[in-house]
Amino acid sequence: MAPKSWTIQELLKVTAEYLAKKQIESSRLCAEILLAHQLQTNRLKLYLEFERPLQEEEIEGYRALIVRRVNREPVQYITGHQEFWSMDLRVNPSVLIPRPETEVLVEQAIYLIQNEKIPVKETYHLLDLGTGSGALALALAKELEKARVWATDISGTALETARANARQLGLENRIEFREGDLWEPVQKEQIGFDLIVSNPPYIAEEQYAGLAPEVKDHEPGIALNGGAGGMCYLEKIAARASEFLNPEAWLLLEMDPAQTGPVMDLLQAGGRFESPRCVKDYSGQLRVVMA
Repeated sequence: MAPKSWTIQELLKVTAEYLAKKQIESSRLCAEILLAHQLQTNRLKLYLEFERPLQEEEIEGYRALIVRRVNREPVQYITGHQEFWSMDLRVNPSVLIPRPETEVLVEQAIYLIQNEKIPVKETYHLLDLGTGSGALALALAKELEKARVWATDISGTALETARANARQLGLENRIEFREGDLWEPVQKEQIGFDLIVSNPPYIAEEQYAGLAPEVKDHEPGIALNGGAGGMCYLEKIAARASEFLNPEAWLLLEMDPAQTGPVMDLLQAGGRFESPRCVKDYSGQLRVVMA
């Protein structure tokens, strides 16, 4: 007896139902993204070819992707891609998957420069601390023609991914990538920065075990675990940021909503930052501290 012939429409329906039973969020969307990836096409074309029968090797390849997703591997690591700021970024387990809320940092950075909240100059020097996939540095280089961007990370493999993304986007000549922990890579540069942005690890260590398997079992802990209360790296950045900032420069930090108050207190206590303020993310949560 010949094996059943599956059309795209049939396979998507069955797969979405299976993923839902396995408690995979957005099961239909997940099924579509992974099938489009397997067939090297896009989701729109899947719908245009709903009745197309699939070859056995296509189904087997798709099945392998679904097994990975059921094992809670993030879709972005399976496909190797994540969109951020309308850029197609390569991602892998060496880098944190960029989140939509991090785009708030980009928006605020652009606002500060375009509205002359930072003194006008021929070249703006920007620093992305803990760049990961390069998302922030790349978005800023893309949008701000007069920006020269430095991007640091403690992970050499993360920087390889960031450099690959820069090459893919044609931005490799706009960004200086440096390996090292926080301020270490730029201490010898003797550069004053006009803007420093960072999405540091800020998940509280005591909450780490309760994270979704997609996060705690697959994304790099070094990019997530912020120590006790999630404050370890935020405190280190707040303590020394003023050493690396030009006069009238700005510091933008992403964090958990509960950390915004303590971080603003730290910045004010240091004396350099008089009136830090918070910005909400797209879900209405306090997410970014600006000072």
